[in-house]
Amino acid sequence: MRAFVFPGQGAQTIGMGRDLAETYPEAKAVFDEVDEALGEKLSALIWEGEQDTLTLTQNAQPALMATSLAVMAALKSEGVGVDAASFVAGHSLGEYSALAAAGSISVANTARLLRTRGLAMQEAVPVGVGAMAALLGLDFETVQAVAEEAAGDEVCQAANDNDPSQVVVSGHKGAVERAVELAKARGAKRAVLLPVSAPFHCALMEPAARAMAEALDDVDIEDPSVPLVANVLASSVSSSSTIRTLLVEQITGSVRWRESVEYMGTQGVTEIWEIGAGKALSGMIRRINRDIGTRAIGSADDVKAAVEALNA
Repeated sequence: MRAFVFPGQGAQTIGMGRDLAETYPEAKAVFDEVDEALGEKLSALIWEGEQDTLTLTQNAQPALMATSLAVMAALKSEGVGVDAASFVAGHSLGEYSALAAAGSISVANTARLLRTRGLAMQEAVPVGVGAMAALLGLDFETVQAVAEEAAGDEVCQAANDNDPSQVVVSGHKGAVERAVELAKARGAKRAVLLPVSAPFHCALMEPAARAMAEALDDVDIEDPSVPLVANVLASSVSSSSTIRTLLVEQITGSVRWRESVEYMGTQGVTEIWEIGAGKALSGMIRRINRDIGTRAIGSADDVKAAVEALNA
């Protein structure tokens, strides 16, 4: 059994997806559709812009989705559709890419939703008020205890349970800084503040959750053609009404990636393809379950190699 997974913020790089668009007209059509939906040439920024501008949350989110869907379009043109997977999943914004790949939300609507999501998340907390930190070498339960102790009368939550060696905390800057020191005292191998513009996946994102609830109300969501392993559940779901609710909960809830990969393993998944920019998820998956094979597909050459391997 195979799963397709889709990367989140941080994977963006200038030039991503360009060779796909030059090799596959179907991939170019995805970037054109996203440009039209947003009313701007996001593709020009992705391929020729400045990294700092691409990294802005409102740009990175639709850009990463466009690149992932361009990979899917290229794969489909080679005869490999989303039905080659038993599950889809995505890390944070990657969940939207997964849903678009599975036909649950149109590419145009997904682009507009991610632009709204990026802006809402950025505007939810004034710059400098929040922070996030990666705590390496502590298990999830220990990090939860650290976050609770560090919070005091502020917010500090375990935001991303990425793999057995890495958990990210999010919240008020002072509380997150306290969590870093507490983690070091508890034996963390590393505990570092992350260069992010807002404290994602914690209670401070509640204004963004309200904005997304309103935006999602105006969008058609169909049942996905392949079950989604949802971030906040770490189990599969196929109901469009449930997915709509979970996408709102995801804004303030933890990304339960480690548990999601473990769940797919228990369901019989033996191979996971990372669809889009970067290889971060593949690394996490190997640290979670070494029995699951991984393949990162982000270029035209990667597409051809994957198809050849599948047909061998």
